[in-house]
Amino acid sequence: MRMSVIGCGYLGAVHAAAMASIGHDVVGIDVDATKIASLSVGDAPFFEPGLQEILTEGIRSGRLRFTTDMAAAHGAAVHFIGVGTPQLKGGDAADLTYVDAAVAALLPHLSPGDLVAGKSTVPVGTATRLAPSVAERGATLVWNPEFLREGWAVQDTIDPDRLVAGVPSADGEPTEEGARAAAILREVYHTAVAKDTPFLVTDYATAELVKVAANAFLATKISFINAMAEIAEVTGADVTQLADAIGHDARIGRRFLGAGIGFGGGCLPKDIRAFSARAEELGRGESVGFLREVDAINLRRRSRAVELVVDALGGTVHGKKITVLGASFKPHSDDIRDSPALDVAVRLHGLGGDVVVTDPAALANARRAHPQLTYVDERDEALGDADAVIVVTEWDQWRRELDPAHAATLVRGRVVIDGRNCLDAAAWRAAGWQYFGMGRP
Repeated sequence: MRMSVIGCGYLGAVHAAAMASIGHDVVGIDVDATKIASLSVGDAPFFEPGLQEILTEGIRSGRLRFTTDMAAAHGAAVHFIGVGTPQLKGGDAADLTYVDAAVAALLPHLSPGDLVAGKSTVPVGTATRLAPSVAERGATLVWNPEFLREGWAVQDTIDPDRLVAGVPSADGEPTEEGARAAAILREVYHTAVAKDTPFLVTDYATAELVKVAANAFLATKISFINAMAEIAEVTGADVTQLADAIGHDARIGRRFLGAGIGFGGGCLPKDIRAFSARAEELGRGESVGFLREVDAINLRRRSRAVELVVDALGGTVHGKKITVLGASFKPHSDDIRDSPALDVAVRLHGLGGDVVVTDPAALANARRAHPQLTYVDERDEALGDADAVIVVTEWDQWRRELDPAHAATLVRGRVVIDGRNCLDAAAWRAAGWQYFGMGRP
């Protein structure tokens, strides 16, 4: 099937390459000429495991190409909208400028029978607003939310755990046009459909709510266990044992019950804020009022991590060398958007600390965003003569591969703050370290 992908950032580039990898003829379109030039020669502009390989193969096979010319979308049967929806400056709502611009630019190149599939995370009501302009061209708008995990995005696109198609509906059922649109999407995702991947056909509003509701739930689960960490810290309880115990309950589960410095990235923080803002616009702000506290708990944990470092160093970090292990908001990614790791590093620097940051993938992005910090590529060099070490991104390079006895030979002060509760506390203490976890004795 011929298809276009409008927007070649994180979502769009992965989607375009993944669609080519399962046999489609794909053109990726973006206004950023530098990004397009990089993608056109098979150079992934960001770190995502598996992307480089399918990008290179797609271009080599001729099934994948990139351009800045929107006219290249003409003749495609399906057009995916994968542009960003950042948080509005000065507010919590989602900025739909890029979505609106992408649809407006695409309209002149649509043909009757085309399918326009929105993948961007948008406030409920967006598809209903955009659908008439698409229909005027004889095309059909559907909303097909993405559920990508950074670090697993290629796998999640090719082999998703579910597919959702929000289609034109009436009285709770797809119209004839909606049924046809759903059938086309089944063809698009033929490899996943062949594996009996759940394929849910809904109305527009439900499809839009699925993504933000999922993110709101995950954020709530993370902040819940971090709230329990706050209680643990004043009672002497161990939040990791608490999480293990309640995680055995099948109704709860252990995933996303890892207490630490909280969540970040380009999705969860902005999505729960935009969800709250949209609920206020709909007159139902009280229904998701708890998300304000979810956000507040999340931000408090960053402050708590800084407090632990300050307290461990005798009440001040001024003039002390602090090695920060991690810059990306999560492992297996170079994404630093709203990164708790960098937030903690910047705060420690602001308190007068000599902050040295190392990360396997995100240093280039971090340098551009926060040039005031010191960055070191090599882990052991970064640890050299440190007065304290804080783990803020749970990369395997220190979670599994850093020997505490070896690390002890490099530092000046054996103080480690485990901002992700990912280290073996007993092993580090046995090697002579003062170990401080988040919500742990």
